[in-house]
Amino acid sequence: MIPLPHWPSDSRSRITGVFTDIDDTLTTDGAITPDALQALADLKAAGLALVAITGRPVGWSEPFALAWPLDAIVAENGAVALRRNASGGLDKLYQQDTATRAANYARMQQVLAHIEATIPGARRATDSAGRETDIAIDHSEFTQLSDAQIEKVVLAMRHEGMHATVSSIHINGWYGEHNKLEGARWIVRELWGRDLDAERAHWVYVGDSTNDALMFDAFEHSVGVANVARFVPHLSHLPRYVTQEERGAGFAEVARAVLSQKGR
Repeated sequence: MIPLPHWPSDSRSRITGVFTDIDDTLTTDGAITPDALQALADLKAAGLALVAITGRPVGWSEPFALAWPLDAIVAENGAVALRRNASGGLDKLYQQDTATRAANYARMQQVLAHIEATIPGARRATDSAGRETDIAIDHSEFTQLSDAQIEKVVLAMRHEGMHATVSSIHINGWYGEHNKLEGARWIVRELWGRDLDAERAHWVYVGDSTNDALMFDAFEHSVGVANVARFVPHLSHLPRYVTQEERGAGFAEVARAVLSQKGR
């Protein structure tokens, strides 16, 4: 990982959009800090596209989609998105149709109950009531699981035919071919009618954990906030750059790096 100050200025000058994780990337100790919130506002004021992509549930994401200066939040690892509408409310967009979501939801609740019953220490995430298209087991938010316990949960999900990934706080599982990268492609089509793959060099992705590895690999301009160091041994792909600061302060560092080249 290359220290962020070595990100070439000509590359930064071409950035027109920012994708970012939320937990431990925008937030610090579970809340967005003033410097990270100001960084979002400054990026938006400079005309950049802003999309948060998270493993958090859509229900949990709703107040932030209303309050933060974002074009959208893509929740549940790419399955569902929230965007503000002309009346000041939120539109909810899905990648799966209603019947598919209902069938998958029923299957996932059975898997969730089985994991809790058979893996000692495994408990569903406290935000589970707001989830529509995935399940989550807490490993670091309110419950502490060891690496071995986390691996058992991941294997249990995959044994049931689910995709599984590990964020900085949760183990997420779902049915369907969506993920953070497919969610990014989808929301760029939905919001702007464009092909993300054709303009990927103009976007930066900011994240912090193993469920960001796909995005770190996909984006030439990928940045890990400094606390990504915790997950380096488990990352299949590292971010190209790394900030000096952790969490929200690290995101603000990225915003300054991008904005320093605007107008030049």
